[in-house]
Amino acid sequence: MYIDGVWLDNSGGDSTAHSTDNSLGNSTGNFPVFNPATGEQIGSALDNTPEQVESAIQAAERAFKSWSATTAYERSACLYKAYQLMLEQKPQLAELMTREQGKPLKAALNEVQYGADFLLWYAEEAKRVYGESIPSARKDQRFWVNQVPVGVVAAITPWNYPISMITRKVAPAIAAGCTMVLKPAESTPLCAIAMFKIFEQAGFPPGVLNLVTVAQPAATGELFCTHPAVRKLTFTGSTPVGKHLATLAAPHLKRVSMELGGHAPAVVFNDCDPVHAAKGLSLVKFLNTGQACISPNRIFVQRDVAEPFLAELTERVKGMTAGNGMEPNVRIGPLINQAAIDKVSAQVTDAIEKGATLLCGGEPLTLDGMEKGHFYSPTVLSNITPEMRIYREETFGPVAPVIIFDSEEEVLEMANDTHYGLAAYVYTENLSRSIRMYEGLNFGIIGINDINPTSAAAPFGGMNSSGLGREGAKEGILEYLETKLGGISV
Repeated sequence: MYIDGVWLDNSGGDSTAHSTDNSLGNSTGNFPVFNPATGEQIGSALDNTPEQVESAIQAAERAFKSWSATTAYERSACLYKAYQLMLEQKPQLAELMTREQGKPLKAALNEVQYGADFLLWYAEEAKRVYGESIPSARKDQRFWVNQVPVGVVAAITPWNYPISMITRKVAPAIAAGCTMVLKPAESTPLCAIAMFKIFEQAGFPPGVLNLVTVAQPAATGELFCTHPAVRKLTFTGSTPVGKHLATLAAPHLKRVSMELGGHAPAVVFNDCDPVHAAKGLSLVKFLNTGQACISPNRIFVQRDVAEPFLAELTERVKGMTAGNGMEPNVRIGPLINQAAIDKVSAQVTDAIEKGATLLCGGEPLTLDGMEKGHFYSPTVLSNITPEMRIYREETFGPVAPVIIFDSEEEVLEMANDTHYGLAAYVYTENLSRSIRMYEGLNFGIIGINDINPTSAAAPFGGMNSSGLGREGAKEGILEYLETKLGGISV
């Protein structure tokens, strides 16, 4: 763990030099970290105690007074230095991510770049937090408005994007003048440790950024929600956990932002090239082995183009190679754990039992060394109906369920038939239809003939049960700022 500028080992002492701070106490020990492709242990992380998490929060609280008083240019310089270090260490970070999280090395390299983009964007955006003056009806009065940092931020990040989700939270919070305590997912603490070493090298003062790792996160999440020094909670993860944390934070009137689950529809109309659509959706559906909140989970195809679309999609999916992400040409890495395999298997079995057609895949992979990891074959299902679990539940795995539709009105109703509202995709060459779909879909992110509608410069977030607030863009830094009004009589 990294608290108040000190790396601590499992005795509570400094892991690189003697520590005189005895208030941190002893950890309960280490918990192992495994490679999901091979099942081998690749490292361990400290299992922090509630007392140590409390110490991290106190360190952030102490550092807030001085850090919030720094200039935007000073904060920008630290973020830019971290950006440069990330790019210098890009190969090492990507290899670590592939070993710890499982995604193919090429995808890991892309994620490191994406994560670095947030540091660069907010290094620039830190200097663009503007105030304003408001005319008063009184001649002797002036109104001044400016933005101030909310205070100590607690951040909880997920395992599926273990580096970029850290920078997407750290960068705007730091740019705004906040301090932070971050808890990474228990499956991927090593990536977080590597990132905090970069933050240390970048010159962030002690206490500004603190890292705590725990094997059982419930108690830490509760402390984040109830501790009076924490003024803001930012969480990326499942919708049930996000709702629980928001409920805990509500009595304390904490600011919260939640990036939660998704159940993205992808709509393919008959006026587009079905082969082109199948190519694009095969890429985004199986990105990160389907373990992405914006992954299309329901693929609606207009009846006229269903046959060529399914033929192309199935052919492409059959050609995807599964295996260890460190091996060349691997497109499908492992799922994160056995529970993920069980969930995907249950949804596929349920769909087939209720009449779905299995076009390819449909089973765990246990040959060629994959029996030691958590692999599921890339799968395509057709004839999906609303009675099936996969029609209603987020899959988070390599399964593409296809539903046939006839009219625009029908598919818009089906696409919106979910309590989620994160991302949606549309393939059409009709300009009027694309506008109608953009306006009619109840989702926070709409890709029109575009499978990658994300960027550090673009707001990311969902509606309904997919979350609260936005990350990235100018909206992202506003999540960490309070508006202050001055009324002055002259």
